[in-house]
Amino acid sequence: MKVDEFLGSIEKILLQNGPRTLIGIVGKPGIGKSTLVERVKAEYPGVEVSTISLDGYHLSNETLETLGARGRKGAPDTFDYKSFVELLRRVKSANQDIRFPIFHREIEASVADEGVVPAAARVVIVEGNYLLSTDYGWGEVADLLDFSYYLELQEDVRLERLIERHVRYGKSPEAAREWAMGTDESNARFWKVIFASNACGRAKWDVRSDKDSRRIIGLFRSQRAGNSPSRLIEFSWPT
Repeated sequence: MKVDEFLGSIEKILLQNGPRTLIGIVGKPGIGKSTLVERVKAEYPGVEVSTISLDGYHLSNETLETLGARGRKGAPDTFDYKSFVELLRRVKSANQDIRFPIFHREIEASVADEGVVPAAARVVIVEGNYLLSTDYGWGEVADLLDFSYYLELQEDVRLERLIERHVRYGKSPEAAREWAMGTDESNARFWKVIFASNACGRAKWDVRSDKDSRRIIGLFRSQRAGNSPSRLIEFSWPT
């Protein structure tokens, strides 16, 4: 599926005039989730399509220091998953504006109530690493998503982009590589556990990579239909 086709699928949902739809975008760190979300925001700048990032629910640096987990920030157990699940429950059913925190990489902290899902939002894109995990309390998230897209990218390209992102937000090249190959890579390996356990027990994953670095390969799964077949999707991505 090309990006334009993905955007077209959002348009079809909007034309159906049905209930609010939550779409999950999941994958390893640096895979392109935020990039895809920014494309969606540019295409739909109004109130009908809204976006939420899991990153806003990072535990604070102070809390992580207390837990001895500051060096593992971004791991599946370093988020306030309970508040995130509660947010999705409210977004799923509310007919009023819902506010939520937004994470800022330049300060490595979240700003409370900075984001908003407008009452008029018909489609909400939710992006994050662990939306389909069943461990560390994440098991409730998948049931709140109507559709989920898993993104995959050639590993060397993903790591290169991840290191570049860390440098862009203030890390030295050496520190950026160390974090990407250490903490980030541990979080990326967590995906192998998800696939090995057939995430959420609903369908067997069929994930493949592509030697073309301009493509993101992923798996589409319908949560709402329950018995709908899974199908592989392919995002053509500009260099």
